[in-house]
Amino acid sequence: MLTLFHKPKTRSNSIMWLLEELGVPYETKEVTIRSMDGSGAIDPANPHPHGKVPALEHDGNRVFETGAIALYLTDLFPEKKLGPVPGEALRGEYLSWLFYRSGVLEPALMMRRLGVKHMQGAMGWAEASEVETVLNETLALRPYILGDSFSAADIVTGGGIVYLLRFKMLAETPVLTEYAQRLTSRPAFIKVMGDHT
Repeated sequence: MLTLFHKPKTRSNSIMWLLEELGVPYETKEVTIRSMDGSGAIDPANPHPHGKVPALEHDGNRVFETGAIALYLTDLFPEKKLGPVPGEALRGEYLSWLFYRSGVLEPALMMRRLGVKHMQGAMGWAEASEVETVLNETLALRPYILGDSFSAADIVTGGGIVYLLRFKMLAETPVLTEYAQRLTSRPAFIKVMGDHT
């Protein structure tokens, strides 16, 4: 059984969305986490080493971090065609976009929001404006991150785009707005996220 350790309205919603897109049975265990306002606490039942979400357990395997869980699930269910498997075209690009949200997108946008100056060469991510350019140029050429087909990369990185647009942390453009509308109109997104506006 797939068990998702979950806290509503957090990054673990992305994994719930993915599980719904896969159409596979799973259970959720809601856990407490530390919040920005100082409330909450690490839940001893949560297998994530830092008490964060998401975390996933499956047949004795523990997987944590959104990109890693998405990769694990799409490799586990290759017949669902939500991510290229090893040896298929676009596998490398798929892996890159799965980890772009946590490795590049969120750090760059959070630094801008907090007013921290980007130090070229000292940080493993680009400036926020450069990230916005890459996202717009990529999605101006195709409807989804990997091309014509929706994939888990759209859930992981695309879900981040939806969130960042919602909270005005990412500059709205017609390209990003239309992309976000494609994602938020999906039945699995609506089932998990409800009214995201």
